[in-house]
Amino acid sequence: MDALVSPEHIETHLPLMEHYYTIQGEGHFQGHAAYFIRLAGCDVHCFWCDVKESWDAHQYTKIPITQIIHHVAKSSAKRVVITGGEPLLYDLTTLTTLLKKYKYRTHLETSGAHRLSGCFDWICVSPKKFLKPEPTVVQAAHELKIIIHNKSDFEWAMEWARQVSPECLLFLQPEWSKAAQITPMIIQFIKENTQWVLSLQMHKYIDIP
Repeated sequence: MDALVSPEHIETHLPLMEHYYTIQGEGHFQGHAAYFIRLAGCDVHCFWCDVKESWDAHQYTKIPITQIIHHVAKSSAKRVVITGGEPLLYDLTTLTTLLKKYKYRTHLETSGAHRLSGCFDWICVSPKKFLKPEPTVVQAAHELKIIIHNKSDFEWAMEWARQVSPECLLFLQPEWSKAAQITPMIIQFIKENTQWVLSLQMHKYIDIP
């Protein structure tokens, strides 16, 4: 989906927190090679977030988007995942347009709390109770990923499953600090609601970025 934005609002520099070439650890593309671009800045503030250092964008210098593309180009990546923080705090039109120009598949990981911008081959939306997503972002999702922290989150999952497109893939993922307790509950839920799939944070188990 291409966003319609005026030229003065198009980002040419973005606050890059970190970037690395690795294996996707969760969701539909788990196990696939991907280059991760993690942008700084987040206003969702999940208390169990494992990258709280990404929240304050002011700690990171905005760098030219062309420099970000240069980093990606030095790898053998075919797929680029834009994540955060919350990447939709920024207009992603220029970044994704350049990535598409150089034939990269573009993926987005977002809470959906802000307007969608950019051109993506795959959009993963993970709604958070702390700041609910925009309906238009949810409807554009190819993948819905719900983090399960307690029993009430299963009802939350079903609520959002009713709002995505019929083609959207549905994933349940245990919150990492409670994985031992929560995973058996997720397994039982999936056995009773077979449209859902278990997502595990494989990268944490095998200790890679």
